[in-house]
Amino acid sequence: MLPTRLRKNEKIRKLIRETRLSMDDVVYPVFVIEGENIKEEIPSMKGQYRYSIDRLDEAVEGFKVAGIEYIILFGIPDESKKDGEATPAFADDGIVQQAIRKIKALAPDMYIIGDVCLCEYKADGHCCFFEENGDIKRDKSLDTLCKVAVSQAKAGVDMIAPSDMMDGHIAALRNALDTAGFESIPIMGYSAKFASTFYGPFRDAADSAPAFGDRRAYQMDPANGKEALKEVELDIEEGADIVMVKPAMPYLDVLSQAKDLSFLPMAAYQVSGEYAMIRTAVDEGLLDERAIFESLICIKRAGAEIIITYFAPILKKLLAKYQD
Repeated sequence: MLPTRLRKNEKIRKLIRETRLSMDDVVYPVFVIEGENIKEEIPSMKGQYRYSIDRLDEAVEGFKVAGIEYIILFGIPDESKKDGEATPAFADDGIVQQAIRKIKALAPDMYIIGDVCLCEYKADGHCCFFEENGDIKRDKSLDTLCKVAVSQAKAGVDMIAPSDMMDGHIAALRNALDTAGFESIPIMGYSAKFASTFYGPFRDAADSAPAFGDRRAYQMDPANGKEALKEVELDIEEGADIVMVKPAMPYLDVLSQAKDLSFLPMAAYQVSGEYAMIRTAVDEGLLDERAIFESLICIKRAGAEIIITYFAPILKKLLAKYQD
């Protein structure tokens, strides 16, 4: 057999193509900041912006034009409101809660996923609480995360996505949502979230760098693949509706192996560092624009039905050029 027979021209290549992308595969991360009349570009993430609530109408209109139907929200409260209890994360008038209500009023069909974590809202920038000896206060951390999830559900979120990496958080959140009457709200677990240097630009965007230490005590060691699969299995056992690997491209091996563990939908987060590297390389002429499309198709080929990506606003154009 000569495999090149089936590569002769675009017609035959499209006929036998195994993996295809669509706008239904992608979720766009959106940053919402307190203040007024703000649309500011994130310095380390060209083409990405932080919006104040009063500028969301402009943002949502842009999403519609770009074909974006799924977003994940990250809130950036005023620095003066951050405290040791992460209060802005679960306040009824918190920045994410306001954004959910505003976007639902502007675009009722927009599917909104709420990131559930504490780092953007705690004064110390960590995703959990600590004992004096450095041990994690697991119960307090879980109780606070549950407050965040329920507050977002009350605001009208369609799905929650806990990114904290606390042991037992899926089960705790599921119980909290069910008890509050939100049995229909699905949970997308950041199941294998690695302590990655590729998050650098995000911490700039969300103003969430830890004030001390790092997050290696609760995020995963990049060297450990089997442990990642254990984390995915635990989230499945606890009742996650979707499981995720984060970052995406450096961990495609984990993504592929995790996909074989169950029939649950698999998500992958193409994180800020991945975006910044590819975007810069394309802008500088070091890579062809097709590299953006290639990076996404490879994530899907590895097993992700859902790709969280900052490239969502330009994907419609890329699909027309390189796939359709």
